[in-house]
This record gives sequence, structure tokens and C-alpha cells, in this order.
Amino acid sequence: MFQTLTKNWWLLVLCGVLDAMVSVIYFIMQDQDGPVTFHAWKGTIALLGKLTLAAGVCTIAAGVWQSAKGKCWPLVLNGLALTALGVIYTYLTRFRISLLTIALLIILMAVSLGILELVMARWLRRERWVFGMAAVVSVGFTVAFVALGFHWIKLELGSHLDLVLLGAYFGFTSICMLWLALRLHTQGANGAINSATEYNLPPFMTN
Repeated sequence: MFQTLTKNWWLLVLCGVLDAMVSVIYFIMQDQDGPVTFHAWKGTIALLGKLTLAAGVCTIAAGVWQSAKGKCWPLVLNGLALTALGVIYTYLTRFRISLLTIALLIILMAVSLGILELVMARWLRRERWVFGMAAVVSVGFTVAFVALGFHWIKLELGSHLDLVLLGAYFGFTSICMLWLALRLHTQGANGAINSATEYNLPPFMTN
């Protein structure tokens, strides 16, 4: 898995850039009227959908491309959820999509990203605290979107809390992807890629 991610570090950079663009759009949308589930701002939603779809495809590719020595299944799962969100924004805007649907996809992304961060914390031991803190933040986003999706947090008119959380999550994901790409590229350049079996990683991370 680690060899796969190292070879595909540039795809992680692209994922980070696309996630950052998605984050910016969510924050910009706070200046409009109505929540993200309304049938408004069709041009903005269409652009958001295309960027999200592209980010999802790149994320999946980063986990499976040149994967002779193992696929990164948490990254693939993250990319599949992200792609599904992009499909919703791109092709299903004529239907009313509930906030719960979007929240569940974000929860799946946050959980899979948290798993990847924990594995990287175990492998890149010098940056263990960085990836460990990132995993904690992923758990925080998971809890926040569970509360938002199941209406444990009430959205007041004009609060745009959903857009704030979405923008913050994609901004966080962008930072994680870029940092991971940097560390993998550095490790690869230094020839420090070791066998995943040395760390007794679970089977789904090594096959």
C-alpha cells in the first residue's frame, strides 16, 4: 500500500487542490440565501459537482493506480463516497436531496480518512502526533455531521452552519492530502519505504 501511495503522491496533491477549491465554494455560498439542499445557484452547484466528482475520481485513482503491491482501501472508500456526492450535485439537482444523505457521505469520508491517518501515524512514526491529531479531528467531523444529519443540531434560518461545516471539512481534507503527499514524496525520495508487514498492519491495508 505504501509503495502505491508513494508512487501516486502527485495524485494526492491534485486531490488536495480540488478539495481546497470545493472548500472555497462552500464558504462563498454562505453569502447566498437558503441551505445547500435548495434548488438554487444552479451554476455554482454544477461547478461544485464537477470539482467534487473530479476529486473523487482522483482519490480512487490514488488508492489503486500502480497498485501491484497493495491497494489503499480506506482511500478508495473515501473516493467512492466523494464521487457519489459529486454525482448528486452534477446529475441529481432536479431532485430534492436531503441533508442526511449528504451528511452520511461526509461521515463515510471522515471515517475512512481517519482510518488512513491512524495507519500513517503508525508508519510515519516521526509524524505520529500530526496524523494522530488529524485522526482526532476526523472523529470530530464525524460526530458533527452525525448530529447535523440526524437533526440533533437545529439549523436556524440564515445560520448556514451546514455550509460552514462542509467548507471546514473539505479544507481540512485538503490540508491532510497535501501533507500526506509531501511526507510520502519525501519518504520515497529518501528510499525509506518499508514493507507494511513490518508494522503488523491489518490485511485490508496490505492486500
